[in-house]
Amino acid sequence: MKIKSNRKNCLSDFPTAVQVEAELNRVKYRNRYKAVLRSTIFTLIAVAAVAVLISTLWMPVLKIYGDSMSPTLAEGQIMIAIKTSDFKSGDIVAFQYNNKILIKRYIAGPGDWVDIGEDGTVYVNGESLDEPYLANKAFGECNLELPYQVPESRIFVMGDNRSVSVDSRNTAVGCVAEEQIVGKVLLRIWPLSELSVIS
Repeated sequence: MKIKSNRKNCLSDFPTAVQVEAELNRVKYRNRYKAVLRSTIFTLIAVAAVAVLISTLWMPVLKIYGDSMSPTLAEGQIMIAIKTSDFKSGDIVAFQYNNKILIKRYIAGPGDWVDIGEDGTVYVNGESLDEPYLANKAFGECNLELPYQVPESRIFVMGDNRSVSVDSRNTAVGCVAEEQIVGKVLLRIWPLSELSVIS
């Protein structure tokens, strides 16, 4: 009798098949959860790294400060630029200046002659520019001797708010060297209500 009682007690110490299956399922779930979590974290890190690389190397994201490009661009808007050095008159260019990034409009390239009338009309190689993006023309802060020839490997840029913009018309900024160029501004992404291609 005593032996039977001990055997019964020993058997009751072992888990039942249902308990074993429940524990196995719990361990499998925990392992699956850890694998999914690890995979999600690695994916997020990889996506973030790719986004940083794209924004640094190919499509910089820029925030507008000041009103030198109004009414086209307003303070606080966020833009996307694309790395390029291929510009035509009217393109919006982002470039580095004194550890900041400035955004202005491409007016003329290397070797072009730029002249500005007293009323603010801009002439490139003797022809007046059609500038529908301007709210008002202005001679602005120009201390150049006009007409002015753009030096080699440089571009001449101006802000759309001509009366307040300090740009290539002034020797404080001057013409932009190729190595200063960040890219061409193409897309407004913020605020979302103003999402649009820039021209």
